Amino acid sequence: MKKYKIGYTSGVFDMFHIGHLNVLKNAKERCEYLVVGVSTDELVKEYKNKVPVIPYEERSEIVAAIRYVDKVVPQVDMNKLNSAAEANADAIFVGDDWKGTEKWNTYEKELNAHGIDVVYLPHTDGISSTMLTSVKEEKIEE
Repeated sequence: MKKYKIGYTSGVFDMFHIGHLNVLKNAKERCEYLVVGVSTDELVKEYKNKVPVIPYEERSEIVAAIRYVDKVVPQVDMNKLNSAAEANADAIFVGDDWKGTEKWNTYEKELNAHGIDVVYLPHTDGISSTMLTSVKEEKIEE
């Protein structure tokens, strides 16, 4: 397993779950210093068309408190190259559920051209923020 100097990963982290923790842990095992981009409220509204339940400041504080995380930065747009470059990252970590998608194939070519590796980490089966949201809504309806 290749060890990177600085790694970068990002997410909304609105409903933090074990899958998020697993990505952060696995990313940290592959780099000396892990920078995590937390999507700002404005970015979430823009690309997910929803308002986060937990505000950016609180989500950032939660992620910063995790022992695998060395630094938290605001993710203000979806430009992965800019985010990785600003972090001085030599690798960007993402769940392997994105591997082979058109979006990540494009990101991978762009990042690789700038010497930044894309490392796909194992996705935690059976858990997602979308699934948690639907469970929450079902419980509310009961």
